[in-house]
Amino acid sequence: MVNPTKFDDVAAVRRRITEQSAKHGWAEPLFILTTERDPGTGQAKQALDKGVDLVCPLGGDGTVRAVAEAMVGSEVPMGLLPGGTGNLLARNLDLPVDDLDDALRVALTGQNKRVDVGRLTMDTSGEDQTPAEHVFLVMAGLGFDAAIMADAPEKLKAKVGPAAYVVSGTRNLRGPQFKVRVKVEEQEEFSRRARTVVIGNCGKLLGGLVLMPEAEVDDGQLDMVILSPKGVAGWAAVAARLATRKRKGHQIVDHYTSPSMKIRADRPQEVQIDGDTLGKARAISAEVVPGALVVRVGSVD
Repeated sequence: MVNPTKFDDVAAVRRRITEQSAKHGWAEPLFILTTERDPGTGQAKQALDKGVDLVCPLGGDGTVRAVAEAMVGSEVPMGLLPGGTGNLLARNLDLPVDDLDDALRVALTGQNKRVDVGRLTMDTSGEDQTPAEHVFLVMAGLGFDAAIMADAPEKLKAKVGPAAYVVSGTRNLRGPQFKVRVKVEEQEEFSRRARTVVIGNCGKLLGGLVLMPEAEVDDGQLDMVILSPKGVAGWAAVAARLATRKRKGHQIVDHYTSPSMKIRADRPQEVQIDGDTLGKARAISAEVVPGALVVRVGSVD
């Protein structure tokens, strides 16, 4: 599954993948391009219907997520070929992110590993724009982090890479807090003021930053971080908390672990899953689907 917007010469990429497939003893692969209208889900269903042995999304985290929508519950493994800005799922699985040949080697010759999948539902009432249920593999967010994604143009990401998020983040840094009511499984509902709420299936971000140090992609749990800074000084305190990894029960950075959680904001907020924006919603709920996806890795612990 190739996202053609990520490459200047798709034909050259195809030749390279075909050569590497032959080198590792595989037949010529089936190539299917994603489109703006269908970023990978329909193409993955098409490939599965043809009885393929391996599905390899070549693009960013959004392409991987779209392909995974069709592969959840399938025994066919996914091989990750990074071609995006973040490639966060690959990073969290310690897979190659800078060398396509190396990533192909793992996809074609590696071992299978079952990983969890997050399932997010947006409230269908009021001003919410997207009532559908969505799969996510890395993180889902409500508030500031989603606003960053929404404000980072694709052209800028293609030109400067991860720096596009820095530009967008700077523009959105001084936004107001909002009130949320949070329900975590087996705990009483509580209220909090927040700038952003992030739910993670895994915890690593770009630049070596670990947002959720306890998050594991195969632990049958989701992790949630609530960030509540006030102004630039507040964000400095957030950075300090993230650096020291001291966050549970803290007023500015708080961390919870649960197989499911529900969040309701006092006004509509931007929502994102794996870097793809879904529009605004007042409420989201998330649950983990343990071991629902098979991926190729270099080794299984």
